[in-house]
Amino acid sequence: MEAGYNPRTVEEVFRDFKGRRAGLIKALTTDVEEFFQQCDPEKENLCLYGFPSEQWEVNLPAEEVPPELPEPALGINFARDGMQEKEWLSLVAVHSDAWLLAVAFYFGARFGFDKADRKRLFNMINDLPTVFEVVTGAAKKQQKEKSSVSNHSSSKSKSNSKSLASESQGKYSKPQPKDEDDEGLDEEEDEEHGDTLCGACGDNYASDEFWICCDICEKWFHGKCVKITPARAEHIKQYKCPSCSNKRVRP
Repeated sequence: MEAGYNPRTVEEVFRDFKGRRAGLIKALTTDVEEFFQQCDPEKENLCLYGFPSEQWEVNLPAEEVPPELPEPALGINFARDGMQEKEWLSLVAVHSDAWLLAVAFYFGARFGFDKADRKRLFNMINDLPTVFEVVTGAAKKQQKEKSSVSNHSSSKSKSNSKSLASESQGKYSKPQPKDEDDEGLDEEEDEEHGDTLCGACGDNYASDEFWICCDICEKWFHGKCVKITPARAEHIKQYKCPSCSNKRVRP
């Protein structure tokens, strides 16, 4: 089927992975009607193959044992009529993800990738949504959440949302009219928060940075200065800055 095709570098293996992945996604999304018809439960064990050329094929497994490359899941056609189409496609997608990783790391093992190469390959692969995520729509949902988080990079310091962004309607600024002077809003926000200094480094507020407020002394800090990330802040009910924490520890 693909005799003589051997990607040898991390970039070549990743390109191979992307091509196969694109073919599998095509089969399970845009070409799904044709794919469904080809997976006749009356036929023998069938497999879904993806190729580096971004094409796909439903076929019998390779006859040689052991095969030249790892084989996809066998018999995907048998379950087709025994479950809902959506669930069946999701199941095929999960097995397709496992097969893609198997092929990529087969090449890695065969051509002697070291620890750093394997890590780099995995990170490149991991930056792409899985076939399952694309087929089930989870990839789009994650993308929406990601853009939503990036649009509020300076918000969410803790569960009651006490941060510069959420407090901008009270403690640090006034509500802004939306129908006039839109282009001046960012400048006004920076001016209003300009007198807010980080309790650790003393630098001014910047709207593109994450800040957190101490519930004891009510000073604001850059998240990076007190080693608090937005994700970690989500789980903090009451934040105490290092200085207030030390005071509490002393007898």
